[in-house]
Amino acid sequence: MITTERVYGSPRGGGGFRILVDRMWPRGMKKEDVRADLWAKEAAPSNELRKWYGHDPAKWSEFRKRYFKELDRHQDAVRPIEDRVRSGDVVLLFGSKEEKYNNATALKEYLEKRLG
Repeated sequence: MITTERVYGSPRGGGGFRILVDRMWPRGMKKEDVRADLWAKEAAPSNELRKWYGHDPAKWSEFRKRYFKELDRHQDAVRPIEDRVRSGDVVLLFGSKEEKYNNATALKEYLEKRLG
């Protein structure tokens, strides 16, 4: 099972392998505060796509299309996450204040489609 969680909040119960999926380290947080088992910054949207999107809900559909194309081109960054999902629960950590329209939510959708 794949879940998403904002890195600045308290970890929700349930556990799982925790993967930070942002290109930049969360501002003001120490490694022990993030409690990530892996930082998969290569699986995050490119800086150009991230800046273009700017968490504008009106751009959500197009952002997902563009991000999925990036992920298709960077399978070496996606495979380790897929492997973890196959072996157990995974929590995708993100830093955005936007709880619904963020890259972790899009990545979760991408992975679930690929893994069935």
